[in-house]
Amino acid sequence: NSYNGSYYILYKMNNLILVRHGQSFWNKERRFTGWADIDLTEQGKSEAELAGQLIKELNIEFHGFFTSQLKRATNSLLIILKVLNKSDTEIIKTTALNERHYGGLTSLNKDEIIKKYGSKQVKIWRRSFDVSPPPMESSHPYKDKIKSDVLSESLRDTFDRVVPYYEKSIKPLIYSKKNILIVFHGNSIRALLMKILNVSKEKIVEFEIPTGNPLLIQFNDDMKIKKYKYLDKKREKKIFFNV
Repeated sequence: NSYNGSYYILYKMNNLILVRHGQSFWNKERRFTGWADIDLTEQGKSEAELAGQLIKELNIEFHGFFTSQLKRATNSLLIILKVLNKSDTEIIKTTALNERHYGGLTSLNKDEIIKKYGSKQVKIWRRSFDVSPPPMESSHPYKDKIKSDVLSESLRDTFDRVVPYYEKSIKPLIYSKKNILIVFHGNSIRALLMKILNVSKEKIVEFEIPTGNPLLIQFNDDMKIKKYKYLDKKREKKIFFNV
């Protein structure tokens, strides 16, 4: 029994759970969101609640909660925390985990942009590692709302802020046998998984992140990956590993 008990305790440690926020209004309308602060739809709230229920079933104790500064992510985390009966807990918000900045594409409909520029060009803007969308000009309707000197970001730019933050502020917690939950965005998750799962910049082009489906990553004591899986099998997406 002591061996089984020890194994049970070990299983409960070194866990990282990543959740992409639930559906936002602009997800539903197929608009480029980026740094625009758009809230959740009712479906998005339901997705966050389901994510919370799936996480609760793991029956693990969390030691840190991280999210971005954008309300579609922070509100998703608040819904999850309510399901976990952790509503009064401290959460850490940081712009380092924000979605990538979609520049001049922000607020525009994806289908209309595809008609205008072609699906090949739009895929490059959306999914490539090195190419940034056109910069946000001073006349853009969201320029005053976003208020940033950053005018556009490639996935590389997103990688260059997400990964150092993870290495400094989150990885040491996992290494010290803590369980961590991060609720953030499709591209900031893609950037982090490039690092954690060793995904190549060629393969990341095809990498889709489902909304509201928790991804559990369990590490060994030396921070090697022990296993990883999506908790909602019905909405599971293929994960590339060592590619």
